[in-house]
Parts: sequence; C-alpha cells; structure tokens
Amino acid sequence: MTVRVLRAGERPAVPWKNGGGLTREIAAAPEGAGMADFAWRVSLADVDRGGPFSRFEGVDRVITLVDGPGMVLTVDGTAHPVAEPYVPFAFPGDADTDCRLLGGPLVDFNVMTRRGRAGARVEIVRGRVALPAAPELLVVVLAGSAVLEAAGTALGHLDAALCTGARDEALEVDGVAALVAFTGATAEG
Repeated sequence: MTVRVLRAGERPAVPWKNGGGLTREIAAAPEGAGMADFAWRVSLADVDRGGPFSRFEGVDRVITLVDGPGMVLTVDGTAHPVAEPYVPFAFPGDADTDCRLLGGPLVDFNVMTRRGRAGARVEIVRGRVALPAAPELLVVVLAGSAVLEAAGTALGHLDAALCTGARDEALEVDGVAALVAFTGATAEG
C-alpha cells in the first residue's frame, strides 16, 4: 500500500464555484483536475450563510456536517435536515439545491464523483477499524487524531491520507474519521 499524507495546514482556501463561500480541496482525481474535469473531488467547506448551492451537472455528492449547528438542504423542492454531525447525506449535484443554516456558520465535508467516471462510498468510523480493500481510499480525520498502524502514519485534525492499494491495514481513530473508498478514476490519472 502506498500512502500520501495530505496535511490540513497545506490546503489553500478558494471561493466556491458560485462565489458563496470558501472550500479547501483535500484531493481530486486525476491529480490537478479542475472543477470542470475532475472524476472525483473531496473538500471541506466553510459555510457562513445560506443560499443556493453550485450546480455540478452529472455529479453525485455526499455531504457530511463536521462542525456547527447544521443546515437544511432543499433538493429539488424537498427539505432535508443535515443537522447531526458525521451523518453523510447523498444528493445529485445537478439538482436545484438551496441551503438554510440552523443557527450559524458550519463546516462540511463534501465528496463529489462524476457519473460514469467514478463512484465513492463514504463511511464514518471511530476506534480501531480495518481499512476496506480498495484501489484508492481516502482517510480524513474529522475530529481528534488517527494513526495508520502498519505505516505508522499519524494524522491530526482534518489531515488526510490517500491510500493506493489499501489492504490489510488498520486505522486507530481517537475521535472521528471518514473513509472514502473510490471506484473508477484514480488520483494518478
């Protein structure tokens, strides 16, 4: 297994596609892909106010509340509370989506995959877990810290590790982490 550590402090904040907030990209495939040509993209977003979400044609999204009081997402006219931390919510990125904050700013974890090119399974974990076998797996510490045991790789709050060829590896989480197992395109190309 190959591990590439992605430290939280090395991620620049950039404006959202619609200019309504800031995002910090954790990783994307292929590496260096932009918003128009990624197969998959994972980020953290600072949401300071409600409003419309950016549309991403042909993209599926999974959003998870990390910090803050939460929000209500209205997706194609149906309201969905996203108010409990660490509970992933999946929705189509090309749906008309609006956000109403439930009491103040928040931080969310966002996984996007382009239909027909990539897919992702998001799992929230605590304690000691075996990593799922996957051609490509992203581990993101959402709260606390974690250690990839065999590699001896320590990860702090919001740090990530992109694991290629993950198998027979354990993760010890002192807090909460997200495991994102990808199918399809890889970060290398």
